[in-house]
Amino acid sequence: MDDVLVLARLQFAITAIAHYLFVALTLGLVTYLVVMQTRWAVTGKETHRRQTRFWGQLYVINYALGIGTGIVMEFQFGLVWSGLTHFTGNVFGAPLAIETLVAFFAESTLLGLWIFGWNRMGRVLHTVILWLVALTAYSSVFFVLTANGFLNHPVGYEMKDGKAVLTDFTALLTNTNALSAAAHILAGSVVTGSFFVIAVSAWHLRRRTGHEEFFWSSMKLALPLTPVFVLLTAALGGTQIGYSVKQTPTKYGERSDRAQAMVETFTQKFGPGNYFPPGFSQTAEFVMIIPALFMMLIAVLCVLFMIKRNLIRRRVLLWLLTATLVLPYVSNISGWVFREVGRQPWAVYGVLKTEDAITPGLSYGTVLTSLLVFGTLVATLLVVDWALLFRFARRGPDAAQLGRMPGEGAQDTSGPDTGEDGVAASLPHQTSASASASSTPSSSSSAPTF
Repeated sequence: MDDVLVLARLQFAITAIAHYLFVALTLGLVTYLVVMQTRWAVTGKETHRRQTRFWGQLYVINYALGIGTGIVMEFQFGLVWSGLTHFTGNVFGAPLAIETLVAFFAESTLLGLWIFGWNRMGRVLHTVILWLVALTAYSSVFFVLTANGFLNHPVGYEMKDGKAVLTDFTALLTNTNALSAAAHILAGSVVTGSFFVIAVSAWHLRRRTGHEEFFWSSMKLALPLTPVFVLLTAALGGTQIGYSVKQTPTKYGERSDRAQAMVETFTQKFGPGNYFPPGFSQTAEFVMIIPALFMMLIAVLCVLFMIKRNLIRRRVLLWLLTATLVLPYVSNISGWVFREVGRQPWAVYGVLKTEDAITPGLSYGTVLTSLLVFGTLVATLLVVDWALLFRFARRGPDAAQLGRMPGEGAQDTSGPDTGEDGVAASLPHQTSASASASSTPSSSSSAPTF
């Protein structure tokens, strides 16, 4: 039983983390897309339209492949965690059902309208569609965290015939554990999107690919905002910890004054046992914080070098900004591990143990097989996603297929990059075979863990 439980938890941890890697970038990029396209809608300048097309194409790639990892997670509830759905399905399933309607119907439909609506509707209406895409994406996160918040701090339910039954939907939606987590995660996702825009822009600026003005404009948008979003994420994380210390005190071990009293309550209700989480959950908290400090330091330093475009001449800093892309992902993953592993040994804190949440009668071989199949699938999706992101990011804005005008070739014919005032870029363009290849397409162009 212990081996089956370990494999089941490992399986969900792998697939949930893989899915969250897609989610963080999707939420972050759509936020910047809203800003870029809104500027285009207001000013009508081609610079902002090209930005929206280029970054929007990367967003669509990440969104499309991320759906696959979400579907894998849905399969696991029925296959491995039927004990959880049987016990709390009346409560836990409600926000997840709403999220499915929001994400897979509303958000996907609106995104389809946005993708195929280029050049077919006015730019104001087209921009409104993108705003709705962003709002449905945010609401999707809210409903997922509502379900996850119930697992960490169960509210709005009563026990009837051995099952949890939803009695107060308002209490479920206003769960402070869920609200604080959702705000923290949204802010952290914008940080991820910021560093993605910065990293790609820094790569092009460092290699002088011929699109200096385009990527300098993107850098000017994302980099100055990054320290603000890092601080906001940290502040919201502090708020989340404030609620968590009261609601899940054992997560913090003996650091929490309420932890021992909570352990005594659990012992009286469920019998003797280890009600503290594994030690590595505390390590995850530390790992979550350290990258955030480095992100803040690097972002502030590079903002100072933006004066008079000094940053463009500092190739070491541009290389550093590209490499820094890994930091928000490390911080995001560590935060999820701390939040979810810190809840152990509970699937629903203080109500249902994780060992009672798995499907009865599961064999070791069954879980091992599903672990290998699902793990291979999400790993493949991640590799394909980043291969495509790198491929299309490297090609530059001239190769963007999204929003291409009828009859327009793959190569943009608008000439050299121009600034927002229409003046050609003052930076020197270093033309080379490798730079040309990087900006011109080839002839054969594509929840909770336990």
